[in-house]
Amino acid sequence: MGTENALYTILVEKIKQKSLVLPTLPEVALKVREAADDPQINLGQMSDIISHDPALSMGMLKVANSAILGRGVKVETVNQAVTRIGLRQIKSIATAMALEQVFVSENEIVSLYLKKSWAKTIDVASVAITLMTFYQKEHKHSPLTLDTLTLAALIHSIGVLPILTEAECHPDVFANPTFLQQAIIKLSSKVGAEVTRAWDLSEEFTEIVQNWSDLTVLPAEVSYLDFIRAGAIYNGIFKNEATQEVLIKSYVNKGVLPDIDFMNSDEFKDLLHDVKSMFN
Repeated sequence: MGTENALYTILVEKIKQKSLVLPTLPEVALKVREAADDPQINLGQMSDIISHDPALSMGMLKVANSAILGRGVKVETVNQAVTRIGLRQIKSIATAMALEQVFVSENEIVSLYLKKSWAKTIDVASVAITLMTFYQKEHKHSPLTLDTLTLAALIHSIGVLPILTEAECHPDVFANPTFLQQAIIKLSSKVGAEVTRAWDLSEEFTEIVQNWSDLTVLPAEVSYLDFIRAGAIYNGIFKNEATQEVLIKSYVNKGVLPDIDFMNSDEFKDLLHDVKSMFN
C-alpha cells in the first residue's frame, strides 16, 4: 500500500506543480491543425499534408465514405476525402484520427492498459457519434457539430495516459489494478484538462474533458457532454442503475434520444456498427 499511496501523492504534487509529463500530439496532427488555421490554405495543400501519413490518409478515407457523411459516391483519394469532409471540419477530424498513435508504450504492461483504454474510448465515442448523427437529422440548426464531438469524445479520457506513464515507474502498482483504477477515476479528468491545454485546444474541450464524469455538472441545454455520457452509459462506465435511468430520461426530454429504448433498436445498432468500422 505504501507504493500505491506514494504514486497518488506524486501524481497530485506533479499536477499542482504542472510538472507531470504530458503526451504530445502526433506531428501530422500538429501540421494539419497549423495548416487549418492558415486562411490561405486550400484543399490541395491540405491533402498533400495528410497524404504524407498513410494511417491518417486511410482514416480520412474511412470517414469520407462513412454513413455519417451520407456515403453517396465512394471517394478513393485523399483529395476527394478532404473535399467531402471540408476544411472547416478537417482540423478536428484529423486530430481525432491521429490520436491512436498517442496510446502506445514500449512497456508491455503499460501498453496493455493503453490498448484497453483506447478500445473503451472508441466504444464511447462511437455511441456518441452515432447519437449525434441521428440528432442532427432532426435538429438541423443545432450549434453542435459532429467534428467537435468526434474529437471531444476521443479525448474525453486522455488523462489516463500521463497517469499510466507515471505508474510505469512504480511496477508494484500494476499488481493492484483496483488501486490503479481508483487513481484514474480520481485524477484523470484533472490531468486530461492539462493535456488539452498543452495541446492548445479550445477551452470548450478542456471543460468537456474535465466535467464529463462529474455528474453534478448537468447542462440545461443539449451539450456534447450528453452524447459522451450516453456513450458511457451504453458501455457500462456509469454503473449505478438509478443514475443511468435519470440521465436517460433527461436525454429523452432534451431530444438527445428519441425514446428510452432507442439504444436497443436495430436502427441505432446498425449505424453504431458502421461508425465503429471507421476506427478499425
